[in-house]
Amino acid sequence: MELSYYNSLLLLFVVFITCYKLFTKRFKNLPPSPPPLPLIGNLHHLKPPALSQKYGPIFSFRFGSQLSMVISSASLAEECFTKNDIVLANRFRSPKTKHLTYNNTVVITSPYGDHWLNLCRICFLEILSTQRLNSFMGIRRDETARLIRSLSQGLGEGFTRVEVRLKLMSDGKS
Repeated sequence: MELSYYNSLLLLFVVFITCYKLFTKRFKNLPPSPPPLPLIGNLHHLKPPALSQKYGPIFSFRFGSQLSMVISSASLAEECFTKNDIVLANRFRSPKTKHLTYNNTVVITSPYGDHWLNLCRICFLEILSTQRLNSFMGIRRDETARLIRSLSQGLGEGFTRVEVRLKLMSDGKS
């Protein structure tokens, strides 16, 4: 009796999963894609140029559970970022970015619209204006001279490997 109970539960589960797969078409009209694995998506495909030759200049790709589009043609990329830039201007939203960026209200996570346009205008007028950039000219000059001095101290005979990333990202105390 127990065996038939487990068999019927298994059959019910299989029927439920099959119906779910048949009746939920979430991603319609997508470019071709290599078959993804359940948890990692297409992360096992490490050669996008080969995929581009197989599936064409635009194909979909799964990074884990996140669906992405890969555009490998310069003309298609130009069309995406010049003619259709407003359609593609919105950014990916996640619960993490919502909490870290004050409900997606900062420039890099805000959706395209009036708020985003105002933020960009403020950035260019207040932060990236010629007057503001010129006001920090002395600081940039001093920091560049300090970087060149620290790089020249490590010179020796022959070639020396320098970790510039660490020097540029440090707070200057090391």
